[in-house]
Amino acid sequence: MNNAQDITTATIGPRMNQAAPNFDAVTTYGNKKLSDYQGKWLVLFSHPADFTPVCTTEFMAFAKRQGEFTNLNTELLGLSIDSHYSHLAWVRNIKEKFNVDVNFPIIADLDMKVANAYGMIQPGASDTSAVRATFIIDDKGILRAMVYYPMTNGRSIDEILRLVTALQTSDANGIATPEGWQPGDKVIVPPPATAEAAEARMNEGYECTDWYFCQKSL
Repeated sequence: MNNAQDITTATIGPRMNQAAPNFDAVTTYGNKKLSDYQGKWLVLFSHPADFTPVCTTEFMAFAKRQGEFTNLNTELLGLSIDSHYSHLAWVRNIKEKFNVDVNFPIIADLDMKVANAYGMIQPGASDTSAVRATFIIDDKGILRAMVYYPMTNGRSIDEILRLVTALQTSDANGIATPEGWQPGDKVIVPPPATAEAAEARMNEGYECTDWYFCQKSL
């Protein structure tokens, strides 16, 4: 991606609505670069370590919902500060012990280049492990959302799916979404930016509680 921030110059960590840090990394499905995902959305997520119980539940949940992400033109890409061979062994163990196939790549980031570029290492939690960070990158390589979880608590895959859907819906329709929005719910019309627009808003056919709070159905 031409607008991707180079990984060697990412000194202050990723920033929303700017180019996501580039990467070229070894994964369980061969080398992967950010540019490989051009034209698709990407959920890049880190976990502290292979063969740990919370991470195992998360990876199984992502794997079981992979088809739903695919339907949203969205790919999954995991990462931890473990070796390529550790990832392969862990994926095989998940298949053997839990009968779940992990069919998305996992980055082996032993040199922590990707983890550091994306701010996945949080010294307050660990100096050597990536926390549970999730990054949503759009089909143009722009970082749209970041969500961090502590070491002790697993993510909600439902929420990540919901957020990807909400972002794509906002992009397609020029709207915002309220708390807990789900497809089919009413959406929020962006508030007017001028006094004249505010005066006119109540007569524009939206469901308005006041000039700044109007909703509509898609």
